[in-house]
Amino acid sequence: MYKKNNHSHKAEHSNQKYQFPHQGEPKQLNRTAAGALRTRTLQPVRGTQGDGESENTLVYGKNAVSELLKSGTGVDTVFMADSMAEAVASYFTALAKDAGAVVKRVHSVKLTVMTGTENHQGVACWASAIAYAELQDLLNLAAEKGEDPLLVLADGIEDPHNLGAIIRTALLCGAHGVIIPKRGGVSITPTVAKSSAGAVSVLPIARVANIGQTVRWLKEQNIFVYCAQMGGAVPYQQDLTGPLALVLGSEGSGVSPLVQSLCDGTLSIPMAPDCGGVDSFNVSVAAGMLLYEVDRQRAAQTDE
Repeated sequence: MYKKNNHSHKAEHSNQKYQFPHQGEPKQLNRTAAGALRTRTLQPVRGTQGDGESENTLVYGKNAVSELLKSGTGVDTVFMADSMAEAVASYFTALAKDAGAVVKRVHSVKLTVMTGTENHQGVACWASAIAYAELQDLLNLAAEKGEDPLLVLADGIEDPHNLGAIIRTALLCGAHGVIIPKRGGVSITPTVAKSSAGAVSVLPIARVANIGQTVRWLKEQNIFVYCAQMGGAVPYQQDLTGPLALVLGSEGSGVSPLVQSLCDGTLSIPMAPDCGGVDSFNVSVAAGMLLYEVDRQRAAQTDE
């Protein structure tokens, strides 16, 4: 069982200044090619879709949708004409999967109605206009509240309903932000926003290029990092007070082996025996139980 006796959180973090490490300059696009292409292909935009908390723009055309999916901007659903060539359809399906978007094959007439033109080239998607926070913003929020940081990291969560529920629970349990990857998981889409019941507009959400690198940096800042995975320690038997980050893995495979190896400890929620082959909790349900335990321990510590 992992113990945290070597961490004196309150003493070490009272005046801690958090700064995210420099990760290198972003790659520059070729202005004469990609830059001009983006300006041209992102022009055909029609209408907006409201989810109650954000405004979303309909983007269509092969180049426009392709560039949008590659950029990592929040995309909920990609609509493709059922008449699209299979090779092209496979290309967009792969891009959509990598961006965490759902693919729907529809009749070309529906795309014409959605976009208001027959020049949609067989593909369209809704792009979210939600702005992401910097990691520094999450830590600044904890400092402003005079609290130890509590962060939630989503390592490859693909279901937008799960991510939305996790964000909602994180807010209600006192977390200071949620961290998601730029690739390999769902971004903040209209479905995520709706599932969060508006929490995406209140709780800072940051995107990072690499979850593993982020875990390393959090540990360097003396933030204790747990991951939720089978075979771990029982949450209510651990000290979950002090600066803490919780990593939640994908629905299918859980926390990736590399990220798990980087974490300070592993938490597992006890289950009843003989569950008929059902061997794990839904990730958003597990997040709720774990974050509630963190909140309970922190509240108890405050009352002492």
